[in-house]
Amino acid sequence: MQFTEKAIIMDEQAIRRAIIRVAHEIIEKNKGTGELVLVGIRTRGVPLAERLSEEIGKIEGTTVPVGILDITLYRDDLSTLSYQPVVHGTKIPVDINGKKIVLVDDVLYTGRTVRAALDAIIDMGRPKAIQLAVLIDRGHRELPIRADYVGKNVPTSSKEIVSVQLSATDNAEQVVIKEIVD
Repeated sequence: MQFTEKAIIMDEQAIRRAIIRVAHEIIEKNKGTGELVLVGIRTRGVPLAERLSEEIGKIEGTTVPVGILDITLYRDDLSTLSYQPVVHGTKIPVDINGKKIVLVDDVLYTGRTVRAALDAIIDMGRPKAIQLAVLIDRGHRELPIRADYVGKNVPTSSKEIVSVQLSATDNAEQVVIKEIVD
């Protein structure tokens, strides 16, 4: 499958502003940072969760723990991905029982990644609440899942993909819409 770049919809400054805004929204909705844990879904959800934690720290003067969630074995399309999936592991630095978990991911599309993340979190304990923060919500949901915090809503067609590129993983800092070329 080949893609052509259609448009850059967020540059470095737009991503930074979205993260700052979402950090404020998380603090406001949770009335502070008590019992809050940010959990990034591998791969790009992790640096986004770290950035949110850093911004919340600047605003509130406190450190919010950041965990890493690998949902590989919870995916409902596992058999179509590979016979030998690569599992990178989950690392959550605190007990999640009774905590307010904010799952963080780069793009919300069908909702299947989030469903897998919910299954993984529930297998680890019983949080007080689970919320969802995404940089991009592109629509096309297949499951009844919605984000609590959205950096940017981007209506897309099914022939487009949204590529979030972050300096920590891609040596670039932008969000690009690419179109599938037949």
